[in-house]
Amino acid sequence: MKNRLNTLCLSLGLIFLGVTPTQAEEQQALASFKAMKPALALQLAQATLTACREAGYQVAVAVVDRSGITQVILRDQLAGGHTPETARRKAWTAASFRTDTQVMMEETQAGKVQSGVRFVREAMMVAGGIPVLAAGSLIGAVGVSGAPGGGQDHKCAQAGIDAIEEDLMF
Repeated sequence: MKNRLNTLCLSLGLIFLGVTPTQAEEQQALASFKAMKPALALQLAQATLTACREAGYQVAVAVVDRSGITQVILRDQLAGGHTPETARRKAWTAASFRTDTQVMMEETQAGKVQSGVRFVREAMMVAGGIPVLAAGSLIGAVGVSGAPGGGQDHKCAQAGIDAIEEDLMF
């Protein structure tokens, strides 16, 4: 209650000064944001790996933070040697472009306006990377590689996100 009263008083004071709360926020020198803790990143990776195993796939899973920095990589024992790096790049792409890589794959085809982003170093325009949002804010991304086709990688990644959905509601 006291916080609401303080916020109301501050807002009214700013309005009287001719500054809206939005303008005051824009003038602040620092930004604040939510970040995924390592425990949640690990939980997401494990849930994703489990979803793929249940579907009969041996894969690698990567989870990155909102900046695309790797938090977790898990590789199932029979997943190919290329899969950890491919999963990481899918997760990085989803976080960096704030779009799932299945959409990126379609929107960056040759001849499309966005086709040039295919030349961004590290970008992986193959389905299987999905941004992770909490209350509408990007907190990271998950990438999967090793299922038969990007569509199956995408399904596994989504199943992993769905498994931790309650932890993303705050």
